[in-house]
Amino acid sequence: MPNCPKCHQPVNAQVTTCPYCRTELKAYGHPGIPLHRATGEEFLCNTCTYHEDDTCTFSKRPYAKECTMYSDRSQESQQITATRYSLGWRHSLQLWCQRNQPLLLLCGLIVVSLAIAFYARK
Repeated sequence: MPNCPKCHQPVNAQVTTCPYCRTELKAYGHPGIPLHRATGEEFLCNTCTYHEDDTCTFSKRPYAKECTMYSDRSQESQQITATRYSLGWRHSLQLWCQRNQPLLLLCGLIVVSLAIAFYARK
């Protein structure tokens, strides 16, 4: 259960405003749009993925204290690492084969050529 960023009381994840301090928790009053807030004097843009790769179109950039599109860089790299290690070995092998198709085709061609050369000698 998440906490309110202002009063730090536990609140339901679907509520749009905090029942204790009436702070808006969801953007535009919609429970499906999270509203991210900066803590203290920092701006959200300093740690946002979209600001880093220059794809942010928010009008308050780079001084945004509230944002609906915020994506934390550190969280994203942890999710990628967790996803990479949570895949099964079969799926990992399949992805490796897709990335290395030319190498596999070259190895297959060499094996077939060696097999033909070996059986042609006999």
